Order: sequence, then C-alpha cells, then structure tokens
Amino acid sequence: MIFSSANLLLSLLTSSIGMGYFIYGKKQARYSPMACGFILMLYPYFVENIIINAAIGMVLIALPFFIAE
Repeated sequence: MIFSSANLLLSLLTSSIGMGYFIYGKKQARYSPMACGFILMLYPYFVENIIINAAIGMVLIALPFFIAE
C-alpha cells in the first residue's frame, strides 16, 4: 500500500464517516447506513489509487440517502 499523506488523510476521513454511519444504522436498526458504514471503514485498506478511493467514498457516503427502507 502506498502511504502518501493524501491517501492516509482520505482513509481517516472516510473511516470516520463510516463509523458514524455504522453507529447511526445500528441505533436506528437501519441496514443500509450500517452496511455502507462498514464498507466505508474497510475499503481504504484495499484501494491504493487516491482518485478511485475518493470516488468510492463519495458513492458510499451518498448511497444511504437514495436507498429507502
């Protein structure tokens, strides 16, 4: 994995948002924010490219707003 400062900062940001989504989804018993939060916390470990990392993060952050439960 490439440890550039931009990649580490983006990983920290998406993981923090993912933790918030996961906690919110768990407390509200909503599965789409909980699943997106879990994925947001894990995917930065497997994606090295910063542009792809940011694109996946934006999609996963917006996804719970478009999925109705």
